[in-house]
Amino acid sequence: MTPEELSALIRQILVKLAAEIGLDPDAIPETVKVERPRSRDNGDWSTNVAMQLAKKAGMAPRDLAAKITDQLDQVAGISKTEVAGPGFVNIWLGAAAAGALVSTILQAGKDYGHSEFLSGQNINVEYVSANPTGPIHLGGGRWAAVGDTLSRILAASGAKVTREYYFNDHGAQITRFAKSLLARWQGKEVPEDGYGGQYVLDIANKVAERAKAEGVQLAELPEAQAEEYFREAGTTLMFGEIKDCLHDFRADFDVFFHEDELHTSGAVTDAIEELRSRGVIYEKDGATWLKSTKYGDDKDRVILKSDGDPAYFAADIAYYRDKQRRGATHEILILGADHHGYIDRMYAMCAAFGGKPGESLEIIIGQMVNLKENGVEVKMSKRAGTVITLDDLVEAVGVDAARYSLVRVSMDSTVDIDLNLLRSHTNENPVYYVQYAHARTCSVGRNADEAGVKADGEYEASALSSQADKDLLGVLAQYPAELKLAAEEREPHRIPRYLEKLAAGYHTWYNQCRVIPRSGEEITAAHVARRHLNEAVRQVLENGLDLCGVVAPERM
Repeated sequence: MTPEELSALIRQILVKLAAEIGLDPDAIPETVKVERPRSRDNGDWSTNVAMQLAKKAGMAPRDLAAKITDQLDQVAGISKTEVAGPGFVNIWLGAAAAGALVSTILQAGKDYGHSEFLSGQNINVEYVSANPTGPIHLGGGRWAAVGDTLSRILAASGAKVTREYYFNDHGAQITRFAKSLLARWQGKEVPEDGYGGQYVLDIANKVAERAKAEGVQLAELPEAQAEEYFREAGTTLMFGEIKDCLHDFRADFDVFFHEDELHTSGAVTDAIEELRSRGVIYEKDGATWLKSTKYGDDKDRVILKSDGDPAYFAADIAYYRDKQRRGATHEILILGADHHGYIDRMYAMCAAFGGKPGESLEIIIGQMVNLKENGVEVKMSKRAGTVITLDDLVEAVGVDAARYSLVRVSMDSTVDIDLNLLRSHTNENPVYYVQYAHARTCSVGRNADEAGVKADGEYEASALSSQADKDLLGVLAQYPAELKLAAEEREPHRIPRYLEKLAAGYHTWYNQCRVIPRSGEEITAAHVARRHLNEAVRQVLENGLDLCGVVAPERM
């Protein structure tokens, strides 16, 4: 019996009891919360629903809990219940009911833990969106790992997900990049506000190679034309490198949206006119303003400057509207800590279009990444010069360790990455610890096959009767709830943290329970049942690692 099944059962009991105890059925939660008690002495599962509903039912919590336990005691598969403390309902499952979870997992396979609770939602997740003026830095790498993992989690929860990258190819930063490329090709110092690093010279040389292949004589072009050539070719080459880097990092996107399209297509003008029709913009000092203070911003925001040129915020407005027109019911935008002051104006803009801030548009602010080696912070990249890049991290520890380490920490916390730890093959290395657990399940499976303990043998759930079996089943049962919570709260770090808990439970179980009989012993129902349990653990570890974009190795 899974916690979801138990939750549904308790809800049915409450609906049945409602008339008898004078409880409004509408007060019964759609999902009754069922949790693992901190101490296994308090049962396999516990719920506090009696304390939640007692006042509405006009009863003492323990009295309502007693009515619930009376009904639960009649259910096959439940071996024992008790009313505890102020009104907790503690529940013990029989071995067969607990062990039935293994069949559920193996039948569901890769879909175990998936749900449809976000069905009908079309969620656009935008992340990374680094300027095409240099390689992706470590912070952008974090958003690549987090954004891709969150997208996988949302899709596993029934949502239609669009992964989107906003390509900032319009504005002053592109001009500075073009001037920097041209200067490096000419053998000059880059402008004071330009871009440095070896990569600028590398891109400049590639632009020159392209020009030669096209028969373009760069040295004979006027300065302005040469700069324009470097702008177009350099931006294209840099963006190509960014795409390749993200693909190699297993962070592929459905849409690469070019900011310049918003201006050339008339989308900015159209968006402004829609806001004008809604009566939420006004003219002042020759400029056009959004009444953003009406929606909680600290000041009104300029959309069109007094010279008629659109402010940067105008593109944000048009972009939000464009996503909505493409069918997004929810937009999630993942930004770095330096964008914290950006939230109020974006939520005001969302409200001005008639959306619901925090729902139609969600902005997630994440913290920075620190890289350390031998106890010393690493600050300089050989290629980028001023910042550590995602390529630097991947080169140092590999894609699996890089992705896992960036996802496993809550986005609102700074990530401190120890390169020495991630290179180590020890239990202190979180990604190694989880991957090794998966490899161990595969090794156990291979050895069991050789010993004749087959995964297709007849499975008797009641044979999983030891405390170690029950403890491991209890951890497996938590996976669907953790996945749902990760989707609801937009907290992808919950998945790797769960995997570490499952790996710990599996390693403990491995040391206490035998899948393969000792020499001279016959194969028993317990051996076969544990072979199935081993396969269930392997499946859940694989499922969770896949959500994190991390390989589940069969050998290590």
